[in-house]
Formats: sequence, C-alpha cells, structure tokens
Amino acid sequence: MFAVSFLIVGQGLAGSLLAWELLQRQQTIAIIDPDEENASKVAAGLINPVTGMRFVADPRIADYLSVARHLYQSLERHFKQRFLIERPMLRILKTVEHRQLAEKRLQDTAYASYLDGILEASECVESPYGLLRQKQTGYIKTRDLLQALQQYFMQRGVLQKRRLDYAQLEVNGHVRYQEISAKKIIFCEGYAGQHNPWFSCLPFTPVKGEILTATSTTQLPQEILNYHQWMIPTASDQFRTGSSFDRDNINLAATEDARQMLLAALNKVLKISPQTEVINQQVGIRAATQDRQPFIGTHPAHSSLSIFNGFGSKGSLFIPYYCRHFADHLLNARPLLEMCNITRFS
Repeated sequence: MFAVSFLIVGQGLAGSLLAWELLQRQQTIAIIDPDEENASKVAAGLINPVTGMRFVADPRIADYLSVARHLYQSLERHFKQRFLIERPMLRILKTVEHRQLAEKRLQDTAYASYLDGILEASECVESPYGLLRQKQTGYIKTRDLLQALQQYFMQRGVLQKRRLDYAQLEVNGHVRYQEISAKKIIFCEGYAGQHNPWFSCLPFTPVKGEILTATSTTQLPQEILNYHQWMIPTASDQFRTGSSFDRDNINLAATEDARQMLLAALNKVLKISPQTEVINQQVGIRAATQDRQPFIGTHPAHSSLSIFNGFGSKGSLFIPYYCRHFADHLLNARPLLEMCNITRFS
C-alpha cells in the first residue's frame, strides 16, 4: 500500500495538465490510465479566442490565453520541444450579414487584441465576402505533449497503465484502490465519465468527430482556415482538416461519409481543388456538456470524489486556466466559479 494526496483517473489533456499542476505545487499523485486512443490525442488542439457565427469572445478570454500561453511555454522549456504553434486564422465570411457582424466586432475596442481586419481577397481561398483575420490563434501539438508527459510521469513512477474498475474502489472518508490510498480521487475520464457511477447524472452530450491528415501537391494557405470546418497547415505539403460532428453514433469507427464530407468542404473553399492523399483518418469523442461549460467539483455525498471534465472542443485553451483554478480550490479552499461548479446541477 502506498499513499498519495490525489489519485487521478485519465491521462488525456485534462488529467495530464492537472497532474502537472499538482506536481508543481509539491503534491503527491498517482495516475491510472488505460493508455488507449483518446480525444485529446486526436484533437486539433485549436486556440481560437473569438468563436461562433456572431464572433464572440468569452469575458475571461484574456486570462485563458495568458495562463495557457504561460503553461505551454513552460512545458516547452522543460521538455525542449515545441508544443504551441501560434499561427493566424482566416475566417471565411459567408454572407453580407456575416461580414457586417465582423465589421461591427472590428469597431469594438474589446476585440482589438483578437481581430486584425478583413482581407478582401486571397490567392488560394474563395472569399466573395472577404476573410476575417484573427490574432492570438494557433494550435497545440496535443499528441506530442501527451507523449512527453506520459514519459515524464512514468519516469517518476506515478503513472500506471491500466483500467480502473469502479467496483474495486473503496470510498470511506478517503479512497483506496487496490494498493493505492488517496485523500481524494479526481476523475478526468473524458466522455467515459458518462458511465461513472458517481457522476453519470451530469448532462454529458458526447460528440463524435473525425479528422483527416493529408498531403497536397497544390499550394495551400499558410494560415489556419475556419469555414465551419477548419484546415491547419502542419508542413509545406501536409495539413489536417476536420471535424465532423455526430451525436447519434458514439463509436470509434471511421466512416467514408465523414471523409468525403471533409474533403468536399475543403474543396469548396479553395480556388484550386488540392491534389490530396489522405494518410490518416482519426476518430475522437469529445466530452461535451449540455451547457458547454466544464464539470468541476466534488461529489455532494462523498468529499473524497471529484471530477475535472467536460471541456469539449476548447480544451486546449480552457484547461490550463481551470487546472490552476481547481488546484487553488483543492489546496487553498478557493471557491469554484459557479459557471463550472457541478453544484449548478443540484
């Protein structure tokens, strides 16, 4: 038997970054993860402060960006790898009304840090209503980051590659799982959290998404393209594009329909259809939530059970901030924000 302060279940982006945060605060941890493909490994890792058809920025966006940039850059220094790729984004304006909304946002000084004007034309992109150029955008190389963190956790002896059996978890003031004793267990299980016997009552709305990695012999834009789907150039002749959106078929099977839809959507926005070869098609299931806010907090009847989950498609941007916020709550009794606290469903 060995004792730790926190037992973390899941080594996706949420579990990994929370584990890193707690270790930086000199806490003892253990991590259990089945080491399977998960949504974090597949994800595009997009960083985009202004989203939606109405170009809205979250009121806390400056804090989200600042904390995320600081964390990813510190991880880059530690591992001597590049994880945060900062790159402008071009949002294709689809109608006159859409352009008018973009022009309105450009006049708002609160958006000056995130929007950089409208391009009237592009050599590569069909844009009859122009392209909104966005700043402070980019993506995280999530698979590389998770692999680096996995090796780090293994070397420290805190990660065990196995699946947690709920039936073997003893909850009695503290928690015990086989040879591990912990003051608190934190479930970071992604969409699998909907099957957790203590937190399955939370309104998860998982979404299946498929992403293609492909090569092209045709010139592609060097910016990230946003056109309902997205395209990220990852090398001079390689890109990723996604994502499909399926709430009805929550499984990990890649489909030809999604493949054809993604390629057709990209072809529609490019002036010259790229000569592409798909080299990988990946499937992930995002742990989306009913109100699009994360699930963070402690079980109402068991103070040793907590959850840190539900970050959906914005995890790469939001998780660093909420890691710090949740650690402050766990270690310093700082109240959780109402918007993320699971007590909102009480």
